[in-house]
Amino acid sequence: MKGSDTNIKVLEKSLGYKFKNLNYLSTALTHSSYANESKAKIKCNERLEFLGDAVLGIIVSDYIFAHCPDFPEGELTKLRASLVCEKSLCKFSKSLNVGDFLKLSHGEANSDGAKRPSILADAFEAIIAAIYLDGGIDCAREFILRFIIPDIKDPKASMFKDYKTQLQEIVQQNREETLEYTLVDQTGPDHDKRFLVQVCLNNNVIGKGKGKSKKEAEQQAAREALKLMGY
Repeated sequence: MKGSDTNIKVLEKSLGYKFKNLNYLSTALTHSSYANESKAKIKCNERLEFLGDAVLGIIVSDYIFAHCPDFPEGELTKLRASLVCEKSLCKFSKSLNVGDFLKLSHGEANSDGAKRPSILADAFEAIIAAIYLDGGIDCAREFILRFIIPDIKDPKASMFKDYKTQLQEIVQQNREETLEYTLVDQTGPDHDKRFLVQVCLNNNVIGKGKGKSKKEAEQQAAREALKLMGY
């Protein structure tokens, strides 16, 4: 077993949230193996994990919908999936040293369960639910965005880039240059269309892109243009 109700307040400080009811956080840190091994009737974090997953999904979806206006549905889906995947949640959990506070069975503890990505990711979701139940959606949002926003702004995370905005910022450095996106072609039935867009710099084609929507095609055209320009 790792973690206790006495040192749980150390984690509370790392979370940046003071619980009115510490039982929520205690349950969030209780793995099913510990609950099953215990002779007392103890709740594990599986139900909290379920709720936390839903809260995380709506908060991340709401944020990227508002802050990535040029991203089509497909790109938004990819972005959300990347932000809430096990790898990301495990990373967030490790940054808080959640593994040091987990309540695990002797078997799990001895087999490095506190370092297992799936257990750490599930615990992070359970913590989200604990904060949501204790303080409401605004507190949960504030907590989640502490981790999500830096990942979105990470320049190494190329899939998060708004290529149109990046291209526009580069071109704007010279006020005499102008960008224009033109729909070249569209094919397919109404329910499954494909669009071909080209982007021109001073009437010269510098990129072409295809997509299931005009916005997606424009993003791909801008991406090709950036490659041509060496970015």
